[in-house]
This record gives sequence, structure tokens and C-alpha cells, in this order.
Amino acid sequence: MKIFVFLFPQFNFSAPKEEAYFKMLSEDELLACRMKETHLRSKDKKGRLSLLLAKSGSHENVSSQKKPPAKTNHIAPDVALRWGDSFEELLSHSDGVEIFTRFLRTEFSEENIEFWLACEDFKTTGSATKLQSKAKQIHAIFIDKEAPKEINIDHSTKAAIEKNILKPTRSCFDVAQNKIYSLMKKDCYPRFLTSDIYLTLTKRAGPPAMTRRRSRSFVFNERPEGTGSWL
Repeated sequence: MKIFVFLFPQFNFSAPKEEAYFKMLSEDELLACRMKETHLRSKDKKGRLSLLLAKSGSHENVSSQKKPPAKTNHIAPDVALRWGDSFEELLSHSDGVEIFTRFLRTEFSEENIEFWLACEDFKTTGSATKLQSKAKQIHAIFIDKEAPKEINIDHSTKAAIEKNILKPTRSCFDVAQNKIYSLMKKDCYPRFLTSDIYLTLTKRAGPPAMTRRRSRSFVFNERPEGTGSWL
């Protein structure tokens, strides 16, 4: 059985009389059109969600809106060198967090540090109302299966979060945060220390300038003939 659908475009009075003003679609063609329309609507919905989350991107709303890279000229080489002592030392400096985030963007994994920072902010929330609001936003941005910045955590951890955010506490994201922290420390941090971004900062120190000592030249006179000693 075929279904005929008549599609009328805008009238064009200058078009030839032979031009058809409708198109007949078979059942298969109609099904394909519907599937394409459903896909476009789903994509548009996800795009609007990302835009909405970005627009609500204040520090209080834990959005991870991207900022233009900050200049690093003010970072002293000795400070950058200390970031190589430990991952904890790196994250204790705001500049260290910024440079590490920039590195993760080159690996398309900046959602890890952004989630960790959102959790740190979440644990400082005092109001119960804000706690619930932030919990929902963190879930929408990082945990949900259609989240724009979904982090890589196991199913059981994700299920526990979805249960805990119904009545959120400051510790409801702790398990996921610790797993992401461990992932960054063991996997991302060693690569960061060998990256061009980090080495550019540390090499600015350069090796100490070598001072060349002025060598003394000694000129020896030849021993005169017939003498047994130097003049």
C-alpha cells in the first residue's frame, strides 16, 4: 500500500506551466522523512540544552563555560617547576588549574577537571535549596546519559548519584569525584608534565649562564744558544 503526500511549495508564477507543484512520496520515503525529522528535533533539543547551560554559566550555577586562554607570562618558571612535585601541588594553584585545564582541552577531556571543580564548589554550598539546584545542574551537565560533558564513570556509581540527588547532601558526588581525581592523577597528569604547554613554562628558566673564564697566555722565550739557563 502506498501513501501519497502532496507537498505544495511556494507559488512561483514565473515558473513554466509544466512544473509540478507537488511531489508524491511512497510509504518508505515518508518513513525516512519522519526518521530524519525526529533526529533533527533530538539534535536541536540537545543543542538548546547545551546553550541553556552555557547561558546559566555563573560560578554559582557550576556551569563550565569556556573562557579565552589566559596569558601565562606572569607565571614564574620556579612556580611552574613546583607543579611537577605532585598533582596536589598543581591543583593548589589557580594558575596550575588553568594550565592543566588548557592541556586537557587538547586531549578533549576537560570535562574531568570541570566536574572536579564543580564538586569542590558544590561541597561549599550552604543553602539546602541551592544544594538541590546545583545537584540537578551537575547531573544534567556531567552525569546524565545525554549530558553535554558526560564523564566516564561506571553504571553503579551513576545509579547511586541519581538516587542520592533526590535528597542531595554535600557528599552525594564524592565517589564519582574521587574516581575522576584518580583518573586525572594517574593518567592525565604524567602526560601533562611532558606536554609542550608545561615544558614551555618550565624551560623559560633555562640553564644557568656559563661564564667563560679568561685564560692566561704564557709566552715562553726560547733558550739562548750557549746558555744553560732561561733569561
